[in-house]
Amino acid sequence: MRRLRISAISYLNTAPLMWDFEHGDADGQFDISYTVPSACAHALAEGTADLGIIPAVAYAQIPGLQILPDIAIASRRAVRSILLVSKLPIDQVQAVALDTSSMTSVVLTRILFEKWLGSGRTFTPMPPDIEKMLAVCDAGLVIGDPALQVDRQRYHTLDLAEEWIRYTGKPFVFAFWAVRGEALQEADPALDLAAVFRDSRDRGLEPGSLSQIANQWGPRLGLTEADVRSYLTENIHYQLDTGCLEGLRLFYRFAQEIGALRAAPDLRFVEMAKSLAT
Repeated sequence: MRRLRISAISYLNTAPLMWDFEHGDADGQFDISYTVPSACAHALAEGTADLGIIPAVAYAQIPGLQILPDIAIASRRAVRSILLVSKLPIDQVQAVALDTSSMTSVVLTRILFEKWLGSGRTFTPMPPDIEKMLAVCDAGLVIGDPALQVDRQRYHTLDLAEEWIRYTGKPFVFAFWAVRGEALQEADPALDLAAVFRDSRDRGLEPGSLSQIANQWGPRLGLTEADVRSYLTENIHYQLDTGCLEGLRLFYRFAQEIGALRAAPDLRFVEMAKSLAT
């Protein structure tokens, strides 16, 4: 048995998920590091992390992963933190800079253009600096905290979750917790991972916890506490429920259709793996 290594994302939207690890005693059972979504996926792929909150696309690209049930970073409406930012009306955009911190939103951008906004655009990976992006491209995809800090009055912007929902009628799932199958065999068999991470999320979404998160993160991002609280409670949906699973499967299907994925993956959950093992 050994402590599992967690790769977590250093964005505001993960703060409720990490509540017990930062304010409770859950951290004593794990080794935790923080990074951006794309690097989190690389850590699981390389085996330097056992468990991570990975971009939805990464699950389809890394073999042997299992999903912790019921927990996601998703949206059932405008998400505010996944934006296509442009100096031109979107229908005039030809060149798009893509945030290198992102994996899932990069594919979502391509899907939106290929299926609904018009194909034929060029895409260039770039770090998430919107001024530098727009100096060389017509539009830039930015995600996470940098997107929350964009002055949307200065630009044309598309909220990508809102666009997805408008065209498909389904929620969009950006990320979820996944664990390497090999790591499950090495972990304490008495450790109920699903319960640990679900309980952390639930306590992180309690009113007192949200107030503390808003107090800490508001000044850090230049947002009001009310903005932080509304973002976490209205724009982010933290359940991997039936509607989200439908949206996730549709996303994988579209990603395969445009050539971004070789195949739409089957969804394997930790609880299902345990029951099969017994």
